[in-house]
Amino acid sequence: MGKSLVIVESPTKAKTINKYLGKDYVVEASSGHIMDLPKKEIGVDLEDGSFSAELVINPGKEKVVERLKKLAAKSDMVYLAPDPDREGEAIAAHLWLQLAPSVKGKDKMFRVTFNEITKKAVNEAFKHARGLDENLVDAQQTRRILDRIVGYKISPLLWDKVKRGLSAGRVQTVAVRLIVEREKEIKDFNPVEYWTIDAQLDTSREQEFTARFVGIDGKRATVETVSGNALPDQKLTDQVLAQLRKASWSVATVERKERRKNPAAPFTTSKLQMDAARQLGFNVRRSMGVAQRLYEGIELGSEGTVGLITYMRTDSTRVSPDAIVEVRRYVGEKLGTQYLPETPNEYKSKKDAQDAHEAIRPTNVELAPDDIRQFLSDEQYRLYKLIWQRFVASQMVPAIYDQTTVSIAAKADRTYDFRTTGSVIKFDGFLKVYEESKEKKDEDDEALSNKLPQMDDGEALALKELKPEQKFTEPPSRYNEASLVKELEERGIGRPSTYASIINTIQDREYVIKQGGRTGRFIPTEVGTVVTNLLVKNFPYIFDTAYTAKLEEELDDIEDGREKWTDLLSGFYDKFKVELSNAEEHMENIKRMEEPTDEKCPDCGAPLVKKWGKFGSFFACSSYDKKKKGSCTFTKENFEDKPDLQTPEGEAQEEYCENCGRVMVLRSGPWGPFMACPGYSEDPPCKTIRRLNQKQQQKPPQPLDENCPKCGKQLVLRNGQYGEFVSCSGYPDCKYIKQNTIGMTCPKCHEGDLVEKKARRGNIFYGCSNYPKCDFTANHKPVDQKCPECGSPYVMEKVLKSGVYLVCPNRKAGAEEDAPKRRGKKAAAETDSVVCHYQVRIGDAPVIEDKAEEVEAVV
Repeated sequence: MGKSLVIVESPTKAKTINKYLGKDYVVEASSGHIMDLPKKEIGVDLEDGSFSAELVINPGKEKVVERLKKLAAKSDMVYLAPDPDREGEAIAAHLWLQLAPSVKGKDKMFRVTFNEITKKAVNEAFKHARGLDENLVDAQQTRRILDRIVGYKISPLLWDKVKRGLSAGRVQTVAVRLIVEREKEIKDFNPVEYWTIDAQLDTSREQEFTARFVGIDGKRATVETVSGNALPDQKLTDQVLAQLRKASWSVATVERKERRKNPAAPFTTSKLQMDAARQLGFNVRRSMGVAQRLYEGIELGSEGTVGLITYMRTDSTRVSPDAIVEVRRYVGEKLGTQYLPETPNEYKSKKDAQDAHEAIRPTNVELAPDDIRQFLSDEQYRLYKLIWQRFVASQMVPAIYDQTTVSIAAKADRTYDFRTTGSVIKFDGFLKVYEESKEKKDEDDEALSNKLPQMDDGEALALKELKPEQKFTEPPSRYNEASLVKELEERGIGRPSTYASIINTIQDREYVIKQGGRTGRFIPTEVGTVVTNLLVKNFPYIFDTAYTAKLEEELDDIEDGREKWTDLLSGFYDKFKVELSNAEEHMENIKRMEEPTDEKCPDCGAPLVKKWGKFGSFFACSSYDKKKKGSCTFTKENFEDKPDLQTPEGEAQEEYCENCGRVMVLRSGPWGPFMACPGYSEDPPCKTIRRLNQKQQQKPPQPLDENCPKCGKQLVLRNGQYGEFVSCSGYPDCKYIKQNTIGMTCPKCHEGDLVEKKARRGNIFYGCSNYPKCDFTANHKPVDQKCPECGSPYVMEKVLKSGVYLVCPNRKAGAEEDAPKRRGKKAAAETDSVVCHYQVRIGDAPVIEDKAEEVEAVV
């Protein structure tokens, strides 16, 4: 019997499940997606309404695909086991597409999924191997196409109207819109004055306590927009205080009752992200990165690699019957039967939750956090403990309180009502293990901290002190990561698996910044505000929060087989085309903006105008004329429209490793200080770094299935100053760098290959691989085709707004715009004396890659 091939997406996951399957299985990793839409064109047929997608192998994954094909060809069976969600199903579908021709028979390839990486779950999954779920694949592809259409069609508008380098995205626009609109609420907020009165009272037993004013003659005292009991101004407050000072005080009623507080459901993705932010100070990216490693497996000494939690992307609170039995046994045996409810606690998931996966829970409740702490990093231990405690608490009895509410009457010209509440824990219940975090304290929390003396109905009280306090209503708080996730979830925008990427992208694109360290709050940047306002104004339907949520529901319908994916895309594109056409004609051109102001130029006295430049808006003198020498050139920064970047109270912004989630630390090296992962010197190391003059972290080199042609060592994918590149893992002993050839021999030296290169400014050019021996370069892509007019050994592919053209390198037509710029004195193979007019249009102009980001494009 031959071996079976199992393909997962993660090397760590491969290592974990390999020990459960035995020697008859070979487990390999695809390292994520192997196919996607092409990077330099839209890749979606929008003309005939079919919305067919052109999928290509991702750059750098060719060797991975070839290796998997060879393994599939000699395997008896092939099992595709990426994660159990839409993305995982899409990865499986792409693997199926590539490997099917190599597999021995049509009935030899299967899809397997498991919610947890344990021996029982893995073996059970292989007993129930299935085919591809086409509905899941369609749902993922539909989301991908929606995002590609928005990115590739709207981003060029932003380049043209605002500034180069901006990009547009479907869901992220709405997330930034929430932040921008919240900022406007804060700026437009008008505080309302109100007054509260606290009374310090004494019982006949000389026990003091505090009560708060709530109303007069049984009618509540209220102020508009104020949630609690209050008085509107000092005049009325002084009148009330005058009466209270001569009033007789007594206990009106004492109400004692038992209250129960029920445990919370096990974590869903969003609830985990919120609690990790509030209790641990983890940002969303860090939480999901650490959770991913807990799911894929941790080395636990002699037990080997063990997956500690179930799949961490879910919005269901469902728990398997086996897990319920295990946790109830643990509670009864370890904590006591008094903490065990008679029947298992059940929790309802939210209305539109996908119930494919369980809630997030430990795979083995017997692996208590403190028992395995020695095998976990600090981040892993803290997050695992949070998940473990919440799950165990979810199957425990309620906490029981004795709550006392005392109503107090102060009788003068009228009866002035006061009230105080206190609570005492009678039985801790689930609180023995876990207490849920909250954004703000409520009345129950305050009551727990308030200890009341013994009082009886009608008991006389003595006034010790009155404490009036003037207050003002406060504007709504800016969103932090936890509250933004909560808002997105409540509005139905995005799904749990997308929250981390949404939050990362809007920051990476600098549409928002986070002020105040790890628990900081989001502030929109000037460009984020400008772009969002433009998009919402010109695309009111597509970027409406309700419509975005409706699309998520329709994607769920596709997944469940209730809607055809092409119907959703047709409905979307019909609306989108109308708004796009209108925006192309009417969208305001910010680049040419000259908004009048009331300010005068300090140099010449002319009015100042507000303009837009590379770094945002600024003020300039209206008398400036670039055609006139000596005209006033005064300018000044517009600080009012830019966010305050000062961190309050000097709290430092923490940075987290994008590879493992730990807090980055400052290190010193030969080239100066840099940020590095604390695991930089560990075995195995995490080599993520970021130089202080770079925005993006440089991730550790990723091994590839290809060897160096010079020394035979493994090639790796690295992050460099100008992007990703492939080089030898033996650097610095071997300095081989794999170059991106275009399949053409150099027309000058006829020895080297022409390769694609990137200049310091990021622009692409083409040169000979034998540089510096051969100095041939070209600004446009050479094509191995002889010019029919002058006989030049090659022509060039040139992209203009009007289309794509083949042009001769000797072309001098019109001005110099058609002639390629030369680098060096001998940059081209032809002689400068030849003049040629050859130019042929070969296609429409594609959208430049940078103008349209991938699925996670922003704003």
